[in-house]
This record gives sequence, C-alpha cells and structure tokens, in this order.
Amino acid sequence: MAEDFPFRPSAAKLLGMPDRASIPPLPKDWPFTPRAAGRPLERSYLSFDGSPWHFCSLGPLNLEGTERQLSSAFGRGGIRRLGDLVVRPYRRGGMVRHINERIYASELRFAHEHAVHLALWSSGFPTVEPVGYAYCRRLWGFEGLYLTRYTEAVAWPNRWDRSDEVLAQLPKMLDALAAWGLHAPDLNATNILLDGDGQILALDWDRARWMTAENLRGRYEERLLRSLGKLGAPAKVLDRFRR
Repeated sequence: MAEDFPFRPSAAKLLGMPDRASIPPLPKDWPFTPRAAGRPLERSYLSFDGSPWHFCSLGPLNLEGTERQLSSAFGRGGIRRLGDLVVRPYRRGGMVRHINERIYASELRFAHEHAVHLALWSSGFPTVEPVGYAYCRRLWGFEGLYLTRYTEAVAWPNRWDRSDEVLAQLPKMLDALAAWGLHAPDLNATNILLDGDGQILALDWDRARWMTAENLRGRYEERLLRSLGKLGAPAKVLDRFRR
C-alpha cells in the first residue's frame, strides 16, 4: 500500500522551497551530478493579463519579452513563451474541466510543484530549469501559473524518428525516480523532451509525491505505455519500449 510522505504546510512550503522533513535524501549511487543551490524565492506583485498576480520566483522576473504561443506544446492550452520564460497556466483535465477549469482551493498546489521541481533540478535530474510560480485570487479560490526557463527542445511525440535516442536514456531516468521514491502521475510521453544535444528532459511535476510504494518503476512504464498507445506511436517504438 502506497503511503505519502508528510507534506505539511510550513513557511518553506508556502514559499515553494523544498522542506527536508518531507523530501527524502538522495539514494546511494544517484546517477546525476547535483547542481549548485539556487537563490531564495523573491515575492513580487506584477500585472499579467490585466490582473494583479502574486509571483514567487528565483530572482527578478522580466515579463516584457516578445510573446509567442507554443503551438507544439502538448497539454491543456495556454502555454506561452515570454522572452526566456515559459508560462504554463494551471488547468484541470477530464470532465471536471467543464465545471471548474482554472480555480483551485489553495495556492499550495502550485508551491508544491515548485518545491518538487526545484529539488529535482538541484539534484541534477534532467529537467528544465524551474523559475517559480504565481497565483491570483478568483472567486472562492486561486488561479495559478507555473514558470520555467525556456529550453530549445522537442517533445518526443513530435519526433518518433528519434525514439532510439529517447529509449536509450529513459531507463536511467525512471530508475532514478523510482529509487528516490518519487511518483509523478503525469509523466507521459508528451512530457519527455529531446534537447539540441540529444539529451532527454522530463516536464510537469504537478501532483508528484514522494511515497513508500513497491514497483514505482513499473507504474512509470505502464503510464508511459498507455500514453504511447493513445498518441499513436509507431509499432516499432511500442515494441522496443516493451522490451
């Protein structure tokens, strides 16, 4: 039976910083080289899309860059690039999106993703650089934005022809996540990128949790296999993934 590590609201959680009471230490033989610790989060109130937003970011933000819609980005829409930043709005999926697409009960959900993502980045795990998050009060709750540094990369489903490169690196990534006990339920094929150097990167740590559970590696494989089937991956890609 899976059991979540405690993720209690605290000053660190509210600021989106990793809390060592809830993030386990890196496992022995961690295969990636940790990065230098980043700066503390800075708080600022900035106008965005005509509304005042509360931003929590790793350093000052510049939201004045040329705006580009990332049409090739998978997800629920609205992802845009502003200069060297990528801004992703939080949007619900499934049937609930027809009732409540954007409003969340607490801003802690956005802080949680940033805390997990920052811990992964600091550990040297192959992912895009986290920048911060933002929230704006709406009705009875909050809308959220998530910010990362732009990286020139292509999503795996847009380049099935480069699947050999992806599949050669994917086992190392999945083994590391499973060894650390991190379960990210949204890690599907659309959240695997291939950068200009041929290295794979993983995206989207919303709802990710450290937990004590058996066969986390198997869970990741099952989730990825389902997404490959839904996305119409070529049969040879599916066959090699199964092997």
